[in-house]
Amino acid sequence: MKKSIEEIAKLDGRYSLKAFEFIHEGLSHTVQSQYGDESENEGPHHITGKELCFGLAELASQKWGRMAKVVLNHLGINSTYDFGQIVYLMVENKWMHARPEDSIEEFRAVYDFEEVFEKKYQFTAARK
Repeated sequence: MKKSIEEIAKLDGRYSLKAFEFIHEGLSHTVQSQYGDESENEGPHHITGKELCFGLAELASQKWGRMAKVVLNHLGINSTYDFGQIVYLMVENKWMHARPEDSIEEFRAVYDFEEVFEKKYQFTAARK
């Protein structure tokens, strides 16, 4: 029987349930960003670890703004490799799929959190 995301998070213990939920949401966000509306009609699409990392950075910035790094750290995520750790836990438990040529190493040092979420953070104009 397939374990729930809650069970996976609890058994692993390194990352909060919200971290797993964020990665799952980020996968959908990244596929939508890469493939647009066609993503819903054509079945599964593959994205690389690097593409997912950048999609997760975009989503985190949209959701939490300047607090993105703080929130991610609170969830137990301190680097892009942590993204990979969560992805591969989800792959092992059938919540995500990987191709044979995929590797957790795709997630190693893709970018520095301080650089992306603090130093290069882009403020957006407030919507009226």
